[in-house]
Amino acid sequence: SDVCSSDLTETLRQTAVRIPANSKVYKGVIIIMARMFGTDGVRGVAGTELTIELAMKLGQAGAYVLTKEQSHQPTIIIGCDTRISGGMLANALMAGICSVGANAIFVGVAPTPAIAYLTRKHKVDAGVVISASHNPMEFNGIKFFNGDGYKLSDQLEDEIEALIRNDMEDVVFPIGPGIGRVEYRFDIVDEYIAFEKKTVPVDLSALKIVVDCAEGASSYTSVKTLKDLGANLIAIHTNPDGTNINSNCGSTHMDELCARVVSEKADIGIAFDGDADRMLAVDENGKLVDGDQIMAICGNFLKENGKLAKDTIVVTVMTNLGFSLMGEKQGIHVEKTKVGDRYVLENMLENGYNLGGEQSGHVIFLDDNTTGDGLLSALHLLQVMVETKKKLSELAQIMEVLPQALVNAKVPNHKKESYMEYSEIAEAIGELEKKFAGEGRVLIRPSGTEPLVRVMIEGKNQEVIQQEAKQLADLITKVML
Repeated sequence: SDVCSSDLTETLRQTAVRIPANSKVYKGVIIIMARMFGTDGVRGVAGTELTIELAMKLGQAGAYVLTKEQSHQPTIIIGCDTRISGGMLANALMAGICSVGANAIFVGVAPTPAIAYLTRKHKVDAGVVISASHNPMEFNGIKFFNGDGYKLSDQLEDEIEALIRNDMEDVVFPIGPGIGRVEYRFDIVDEYIAFEKKTVPVDLSALKIVVDCAEGASSYTSVKTLKDLGANLIAIHTNPDGTNINSNCGSTHMDELCARVVSEKADIGIAFDGDADRMLAVDENGKLVDGDQIMAICGNFLKENGKLAKDTIVVTVMTNLGFSLMGEKQGIHVEKTKVGDRYVLENMLENGYNLGGEQSGHVIFLDDNTTGDGLLSALHLLQVMVETKKKLSELAQIMEVLPQALVNAKVPNHKKESYMEYSEIAEAIGELEKKFAGEGRVLIRPSGTEPLVRVMIEGKNQEVIQQEAKQLADLITKVML
């Protein structure tokens, strides 16, 4: 037979590169199909890459895989951000869910962490968020949570994908009363607000806050929560029209918020992304306070109050070197993982840590929620300000942010993992590492989703490291193209 058994691909999966489950061996050649799931669900341009057909199949396969061992009729909670394509994809997804006999509860617009919380609270079998997070409005995505509110493992994602590629083979579709129902519960998002206020019951009446909701999923939940807690609140970008999410606003475009905090003489600015699972801040002087600094501030506060598990914070290799220096000074162990919040979470769960995150503002307070929660992060940061009676600029001084330069080198996608095999590149990296030894660091890594090799250098002089990073990136592109 021209098509061989799966022995070879299975061997490779266990020993080397991760091969998608649907790959085949044909005439001795491994045919690798592109993986449908990325680092945060299935994403693409809505209508062309992420089609209604694909959304329906994801609903069918996801519901089947996540609920197949349940003896009862399963239920899945679904929410979306404010993109115009959200309703279209939600209806297709729910049609797929119901077609395999599962029930769907649609809660409408809701932050990603709200779906994770509601999935646990209502003891349903799974949760789904339709969102492309911080990406432009033409994109959308579908990501799943299991019944415990955690993102799915690679193994479960592969199982869902394999079922779709095999056209739902061997799945029996129910008829009559066996078909699932759709229930619309737009009211239960308020349960998430109540949860946030109960988790961090801080009195914000002494603070003037500017909040940028990115025309996204936090436009209702964050504004109501902060007002209910007494804040003198100025809310911007809270009028989503389906097409303006993340458009020159939110955590990916901070200039307007920085200026507004200064002009309003506010104590702090808070910015969310489109699905509100990440948050960045601005101090009273209009200066950015990033995810590293937020973790440093909150982590030290937790440690002082005996609540930082094992005196450890989990970060990624992209975290600023100043964070590790802060940890050494404050007696906090800094655990590092690969880039991606899923790797941070895996480490936290495996080792019993309760605080971790990324420089981008995706911070996980694991004692409170199972995923990054921008509003929760904001409340914890505000709590530190209230209880210490310190300005954010003073709190941020606990960590010195070393200058950091990040430049992308464009390379062929199939070559990006092998950059060190080129002697000219390896030698240049070695020289840079010698140059910055003891005064900074050099980090080179291939992008997980794009045809890029990322060059990141930290050091004392911004102009010098920017120039060095650009020169190395240009060399990588020149040699590898």
